[in-house]
Amino acid sequence: MARPALAAQLGLFDATMVVMGGIVGSGIFINPYVVAELVHRPALILGAWVAGGAIALLGAFIYAELAARMPQVGGQYAYIREAFHPLLGFLYGWVSLLVINAGGTAAVAVTFAKYCRAFSQGAIPEKLASVAVVATLTIINCLGVRAGSRVQSLFMVLRILAIAMIIACGAWLIFWGRAAVAHPAWWPLLDRPISFDLLTVFGAAMIPVLFAYGGFQTSNYIASEIREPRKNLPRALLLGVVGVIALYVAANFIYVEALSPAGLAATSTPASEVMRRALGSVGGLLIAVTIAISTLGFLSQAMLTYPRVAFAMAEDGVLPGIFTRLDPRTRAPIAAIALQGAITSAAVLLGTYEQILSYVVVMDWLFFGLSASCLFVFRWRDTHAAASIRDAEDQVTGRYRVPGHPWTTGLFVTVAAFVVLDTIYKYPRNAGAALCILFAGVPVYFLFRWRAKRSAGSAPIE
Repeated sequence: MARPALAAQLGLFDATMVVMGGIVGSGIFINPYVVAELVHRPALILGAWVAGGAIALLGAFIYAELAARMPQVGGQYAYIREAFHPLLGFLYGWVSLLVINAGGTAAVAVTFAKYCRAFSQGAIPEKLASVAVVATLTIINCLGVRAGSRVQSLFMVLRILAIAMIIACGAWLIFWGRAAVAHPAWWPLLDRPISFDLLTVFGAAMIPVLFAYGGFQTSNYIASEIREPRKNLPRALLLGVVGVIALYVAANFIYVEALSPAGLAATSTPASEVMRRALGSVGGLLIAVTIAISTLGFLSQAMLTYPRVAFAMAEDGVLPGIFTRLDPRTRAPIAAIALQGAITSAAVLLGTYEQILSYVVVMDWLFFGLSASCLFVFRWRDTHAAASIRDAEDQVTGRYRVPGHPWTTGLFVTVAAFVVLDTIYKYPRNAGAALCILFAGVPVYFLFRWRAKRSAGSAPIE
């Protein structure tokens, strides 16, 4: 029986907006102060954001080849399933549904609700606003990928304009404003001698940076819904990540120059502080709108892309078949989208978003590294499959390939392992809870496989 096909409707622009929308959330407005608390020189602060961008770009190279090799719905789930074992693919999908996607989305929904509450002067309860925005975007995306992507593209354009406004107002404040601005000295470059201590502190500063850069992989979930995915998805990944790097580095340059490293470390809302200094109280209102737009756009992108993992898992028989059903008119996986909306809403209502968010990182980067390592498996299979073929390159003609592989891919896997180990070391309780959820998926996988084989009339799984 042929698998149901999702409609390929997204062009290069929409796909690029999905990539950027998966990355740019609320992190650029919050995380810079965490970096400045750990490293105290402008060069180190900007260096962390440049290094994080380089790692994200490396990840984009890897995911571009993975997407070109397997332009299938499901993204990381499909890569891990095909490279290693369906069980590992299921565990990724399991953790994505319950921890990575639901936890991250719930936290952003609550962030959005806090700013709605500020606008309404407390008239709208936070949980009500959180659930309402999740429900609204769930309905929009049930109307089809074209409707969802158009909403996403609109909010991504608004987010780009919002960050550009911060950069422009900050530049005016720094270079032409009448108010006194702290121009920090860029020398010496380091705040401590070159040592193991400097390495570990800089590594700790990279954690919030890498979290802010995460999300580019979500566009791979909808690879089969992009026109000419072997060509357009790699281009969208590279264009999107490069665009975000430019925005993030420029914004952090403004933060450092306008506030100084010490001033940046002293405020948890650096964008608000820059805008307040540039435009007064009006600036505070503008940045509140900016953050609301950013979080709403991220939620739109999440509700567009995340449900495709449940769709792919259901196709493989490791989730109930209802999640493969497509609306006959819009071709949207309505049940999978509704599942994602329900789990996210439950996380909001249970009030566990803060705990979940603290261990999202360990699971996210565990599977980043595992997904990147799939490339070694696929390349090895290419080599062995080519033994009876005169020209091995015929297999990959026209296919995007990661520059510098295997060294660049190995570097990305090493960075992912470092992030996972560092998070476990710093947050053992939350990381332990995440690992418990991960391992709880093992019996669930075999249960679903057994039920699928039983319903098909075959013997239980060995």
